[in-house]
Amino acid sequence: MKVTEKYNNLTTGIIAGILLPIITAFIMYLVAKNDLSLGEWLRKISDAGIVSKVITLSVIPNVFIFLIFNHFDMLRASRGVLGTTIAWAVLVFGEKLLV
Repeated sequence: MKVTEKYNNLTTGIIAGILLPIITAFIMYLVAKNDLSLGEWLRKISDAGIVSKVITLSVIPNVFIFLIFNHFDMLRASRGVLGTTIAWAVLVFGEKLLV
């Protein structure tokens, strides 16, 4: 069994689609923290009204993982990444509408 066959499932795509934006947001925190704790940084972006922008920037790497899965013909995993990306988009729209 090849590695691509082993990881070509919806669960792999969903996990990648959720974890990659969280890791990306954490990297943004590390780059821009300016001696702030994570909670203070989250409060600062919330007070500035840029939560949806941070989420949007965090989701951009999902495009790359989607293309990688697609290149290796891992269509089930691609479907999972696409689904979670759509869920992130709904979250951003909801945040925009509610705030």
